[in-house]
Amino acid sequence: MRDRGGLAERFDIAIVGAGMAGASLAAELAPHARVLVLEAEDRPGYHATGRSAAFWEECYGGEGIVPLTLASGPYLRERGFLAQRGALYIGRARETEALDRFVERFTRSGATLERLGRARLEEIVPGLRPAWTGGVWEAACADIDVAGLHAHYLAAFGRAGGRLEVRARVTGLERHKGGWSIATECGGRFEAAILVDAAGAWADEVATLAGVDPLGIVPLQRTVAQLRVDPAPADDLPLVLDISGSFYFKPENGRLWLSPQDETPSPPCDTAADELPVAQAIASLETVVDWQVEAVERKWAGLRSFASDRRPVYGFDPADDAFFWFAGQGGFGIQTSPAAARLGAQLLLGHERDAMTAALDPRLYTPARFLRSEAAGNRPDIC
Repeated sequence: MRDRGGLAERFDIAIVGAGMAGASLAAELAPHARVLVLEAEDRPGYHATGRSAAFWEECYGGEGIVPLTLASGPYLRERGFLAQRGALYIGRARETEALDRFVERFTRSGATLERLGRARLEEIVPGLRPAWTGGVWEAACADIDVAGLHAHYLAAFGRAGGRLEVRARVTGLERHKGGWSIATECGGRFEAAILVDAAGAWADEVATLAGVDPLGIVPLQRTVAQLRVDPAPADDLPLVLDISGSFYFKPENGRLWLSPQDETPSPPCDTAADELPVAQAIASLETVVDWQVEAVERKWAGLRSFASDRRPVYGFDPADDAFFWFAGQGGFGIQTSPAAARLGAQLLLGHERDAMTAALDPRLYTPARFLRSEAAGNRPDIC
């Protein structure tokens, strides 16, 4: 796309990726700068965002993620994107200590948890097999309206004057004094003072294309299957998770969504579910409840991308002060999107933190934690 003078259109900030990460950050930035979002697919949210198991769970992602999750909760609740579900972690007799440690760890992080015995588990999960003797209850867990939240951010971005280009896979990035020249697969060319890498599974590929050292953000495949079971799961069944991390399941419109919580390294791609993890998940389910699995109605997989320490990466690259990382958000990127996007925008624009982000420590998420040198120059000016 070119302006009337034949020059590439110029933006203050160009974001690569229009999934939940890119859309939420764009919505926060657009009131303050001229922002372009470049999406490779025909529609935003096609990959990880569109394949989420759609829950908000205080402990998901580990202690380092809890502050982002808790900071995001009020935003999501107040706007109607959460529907109360509850989560139940279950364990066998040999996992009693693991359940106790789980409560201790995450209570310190701010989560609200309750230790449960076998009698209470039987009330919550009908048909639970005798081997499962203890659990941890998390009342705050909720279903997320992922599509609604994603649309909310895209709409806010559009109202603020942001520009979204789909079918615009980035094919060339040239660094110059004023920022970046960007070429796309559809032939569009753009200029931007700052480039934001919100490309999910493709984050390291975008960095390499920009001449920035990749951080080792690895896409891991996660499988989910939709089952028809007898008896059909009650609507008020909570999200049920194995304390050892080998499965979770939740009800969805009279069906059961089941995952083996697999994490298979994958190249960035349009991934599809394999038969083996689905079979493994069903085998695990049969050790948990006495329900009859009647059919696998559908199955899908998505890529959850992590840095080596499993924490997200938000901030300017130490070696290039016009390249901003907003990646590595694993499976928790949707439930943490309000606080992550607010913090990312504040770091990018140099704004003070507010009530939502005051309790967050940006040093936990800086890309500089992976690099020996934290030296960096001055950022290009925002127009």
